[in-house]
Amino acid sequence: MSERVVICSRYGKELPGLESVPIEGELGREIFEKVSKEAWDEWNDHIMIRVINEYRLDLIEDEQFDVLMDQMKAFFNL
Repeated sequence: MSERVVICSRYGKELPGLESVPIEGELGREIFEKVSKEAWDEWNDHIMIRVINEYRLDLIEDEQFDVLMDQMKAFFNL
């Protein structure tokens, strides 16, 4: 089975895509269609934690979770 390729919205070039939708909903589908595995791994392994720490987010609060989602969209150029 060949690897799925996307034109990554973060890096602007063809790269291997994710194997499955990473989060629920329309945003998850958009990430699956437009974000490379490499960009997702960078967000998941490094950037997300920085954003949570810099903004001191309490993800239980809806408004603060929305801040994280907005930062993620900006990171991926969505």
